[in-house]
Amino acid sequence: MNARNTRTRRRRIAPARTTVAVAVAMSAAALSLASCGVVDGIGDESGASPTKGDDITVGLLLPEKENARYEQFDHPIFAKRVAELTGGQGTVEYANAEGKATTQNRQLERMVADKVDILVVDAVDAKGIASGVRKAKDAGIPVIAYDRLAQGPIDAYISFDNELVGQVQGRALVEKLGNSSANKIIMMNGAPTDPNAAQFKDGAMSVLRGGVTIAEEYDTKDWDPKNAKANMEKAIEAVGVDDIAGVYAANDGIAGAVVDVLKTAGVSPVPPVTGQDAELAAVRRIVSGDQYMSVYKSYPQEANAAAEMAVAKVQGRTIEFDALTRDSVDSPTTENVPAQLVSVVALTRNNIKDTVVADGIYTVKQICTSEYRTACQEIGLLK
Repeated sequence: MNARNTRTRRRRIAPARTTVAVAVAMSAAALSLASCGVVDGIGDESGASPTKGDDITVGLLLPEKENARYEQFDHPIFAKRVAELTGGQGTVEYANAEGKATTQNRQLERMVADKVDILVVDAVDAKGIASGVRKAKDAGIPVIAYDRLAQGPIDAYISFDNELVGQVQGRALVEKLGNSSANKIIMMNGAPTDPNAAQFKDGAMSVLRGGVTIAEEYDTKDWDPKNAKANMEKAIEAVGVDDIAGVYAANDGIAGAVVDVLKTAGVSPVPPVTGQDAELAAVRRIVSGDQYMSVYKSYPQEANAAAEMAVAKVQGRTIEFDALTRDSVDSPTTENVPAQLVSVVALTRNNIKDTVVADGIYTVKQICTSEYRTACQEIGLLK
């Protein structure tokens, strides 16, 4: 296998532009894993020296419920995969912090006291979780950072390529508007406590800088749409609705708040607004033209891989674990963390059928309710 020599802060990858590109990347990854003796994610037992059997307990800590993905996709997919990999003997102890860092710290400490075999943590506050990660390590419990790069002595990290997410968003906006400094945009970033938000912004700025004029910029505390709404109202007051050519919104929750504020202000049609996460409400806004794009991230791929990493780590399957973590990242506290970075794709009206529908995230029936039926027919979702 290749040595781990790629770090996210230095990683520069051309954005995946089509579902085909993502499929090719996934196929290549599968072939690479197969060449290392890995079958169905966990691999051939002949090269393993398991420290535990299948009767394991995995602690899963997710950050909030504002974003529908965690309850709808991440948790159930992760739990199902752990069960599959352990013949139904492995269990997942689950907790959702509902956006509160103090709650998540208590949940982590409880799982350490319960002596789970491994922790998979999507941190509300990446810095604030560090002491809890240290406690887990001191208790001999490995910690995998999930989706957000937690600080502290973590054993591995899995997430989407976050700078690539920002690049995809920024490029979509510039291509839609045209490369001109006359185009004033509002930049609505994510939560300053989330390291992913900084990476999204860095990726977006690498494309937006010099291509458009950022008239106003805001961070969105806790990723809360209510805070995004207040910030967008400030932006309209400062810039004026007629001078806003587009909005960089870091995720779909923020995008929804932005669209609501613009429509309330009487803006029609709504200028291009980006997003991320391919939430059902956002997909419908894209169908209707109220939101220009989102970033589709394969939650099944991320959650399944995280489960495979966790089981391999607990069972001492070093070859399989290494095959699943061929990248590496640096956090402010830890260098060369073994990592897997999952690719992404821009979601627009043109590829809804080939992405979220083809992957079974949503059905056409879920997307094309009566309110969106005509728009769905226009883009070929209904035939």
